Amino acid sequence: MKKTLLFIILLSFCGVQAQKNIYENKHFDAISKDHKILAIIPFLANLELKDNITKEKLKELEEKEGYAVQNALETYFLRGKKKKKYAVEFQNIKNTNALLAKNNITFKNIDIHTTKELAKLLNVDGIISGNIDLNVLLSNGVSTSFNFFDYFDGNANYGRIGIKVSDGDSGKLLWKYEKEINKKTGKNTIDLIDGMMKKATRKFPYDKERVKKNKKN
Repeated sequence: MKKTLLFIILLSFCGVQAQKNIYENKHFDAISKDHKILAIIPFLANLELKDNITKEKLKELEEKEGYAVQNALETYFLRGKKKKKYAVEFQNIKNTNALLAKNNITFKNIDIHTTKELAKLLNVDGIISGNIDLNVLLSNGVSTSFNFFDYFDGNANYGRIGIKVSDGDSGKLLWKYEKEINKKTGKNTIDLIDGMMKKATRKFPYDKERVKKNKKN
């Protein structure tokens, strides 16, 4: 009985935290009113693995994780696009990455470029970017076998992810969602993005129904 009660309290706490982890610029509607297309760029990744590997190999794996999140987000948004769910389009990530490469922007140096610079180069109205910190290789798939006590000894915690949308013209942060990654999040990157974005759906600012309501008001 005590274990069950503790579990319910933990779930309730996680739900409250999820709401607190979403930020939206109070001027979002005014800033984004002419937005038509957004680009998803590779996420900055930080790995803290227990394996004894070289720095070069670690950087290679971080790059893999960063591109995996970019790909997972595109997959998620494309499903919504088929249902005409969003008020904006999303640039094909193959085109995004090709344009970045042509301008000598790589995973290793993308973080030194501003949102305004990237948006101008990619010819988009806004940039979707973020960070992911992991202690496992999520893109390879991880165990989702659940033990309640894993949450107390740290074995359920895999890291944290932050997704943000920034305005291309001003560089201002428009929206941000942060979430802890654990065994209940999903078995791979696709599951992670699918689960967290579904929870954020009502809060995602480019939802077509939400935009229609705001225009009426």
